[in-house]
Amino acid sequence: MSSIDSSLTHTHREIFQQPAIWRETYKCISEKEKEISSFLSIYCDNDVTIIFAGAGTSSFIGNILTFILPKHHLYNIKSVSTTDITTHAPVIFQKEKRYILVSLARSGNSPESIAAVDLANSICGENIAHIYITCNAKGKLVKKAEHKNVLSLVLPPETNDKGLAMTSSFTSMLLASALIFDMPNVKAKEFLIDALSEKAEGMFAEYKDKTAEIASRNFERAVFLGSGEEKGIAEECHLKLQELTDGKIICLFDSFLGFRHGPKAALNEKTLLVYLFSEDDNVFQYERDLVIQINQQQKPMAQIYVAHKKRKIENIVFDMEMIPKTQAQTEYDVILYVLVGQMLGMFKSMELGLNPDNPSVNGKIARVVEGVTIY
Repeated sequence: MSSIDSSLTHTHREIFQQPAIWRETYKCISEKEKEISSFLSIYCDNDVTIIFAGAGTSSFIGNILTFILPKHHLYNIKSVSTTDITTHAPVIFQKEKRYILVSLARSGNSPESIAAVDLANSICGENIAHIYITCNAKGKLVKKAEHKNVLSLVLPPETNDKGLAMTSSFTSMLLASALIFDMPNVKAKEFLIDALSEKAEGMFAEYKDKTAEIASRNFERAVFLGSGEEKGIAEECHLKLQELTDGKIICLFDSFLGFRHGPKAALNEKTLLVYLFSEDDNVFQYERDLVIQINQQQKPMAQIYVAHKKRKIENIVFDMEMIPKTQAQTEYDVILYVLVGQMLGMFKSMELGLNPDNPSVNGKIARVVEGVTIY
């Protein structure tokens, strides 16, 4: 166990401040309603492809939004990491087509963040517009926002996480992105953000200690499973736990159906399994069947589920059932699912004697990626 008091770390503060920061993020976007709406009225129509781009955690935001935004009748959406754009821009962009490139970046200083914008401009010319969503007002990305075809949105300074792992920055950029592409209804969303924040506060109070207890168990692997937008959250959870434990806990993520097709071979008696259950009852049937099969074949060391509502599976006992108990359901509730990955990562980091603010003992990973040369 680390001698560091976790409550004194940036990571602890940045995880548990999120309910308040979501309210501030909503306020930030709502106050720019006219500016955002005007920009979208010029550049966003049915012929435009919207590409969400980021690196690492930031890239997972687009993977989630491709399942959320069609509910707002936005279908021409892609999620492409800036790391892929940097190496394969000519495959991703066609100069005769129109795009909005949404660059998502905590610091805005990653080499690929800048390269992705420059490469897209070089290929598309006047056929591309940009939205920058970042947490750092002094980042290189913000400094590039001098052209009329660029909308630059800097989120509240508290979202610019000081710890290595992205927590407040991830959830705030995800929330901001969902709000931006539903601007006609943004004024009516304040009560939903309040409800979301109250749910998170309740979940922290209810499940913090139990999550810490599970993190103290002797598991060596962890698997996070989700369907649709929850798969993107599972992707983020797996990275949080793996990077905060300096790779000592090897993590996987997948969809419930996809996990059957080979990845299930990774399960053993030292595995923690985290199920992110869908709100859709039809989807849940597929998820339930996998849980039953796993428990029949080889019961994992521990099993957690996160859900919008109580889910019962016959003859299965879970180590923790993480369910918000207050307020009506909101369209942003998927954001709550990441809390389990964040808390597990921080508590397991402490259990392993690491500093969650800087868990990479040998400097293998850094807060802002290093060593990338752009060619």
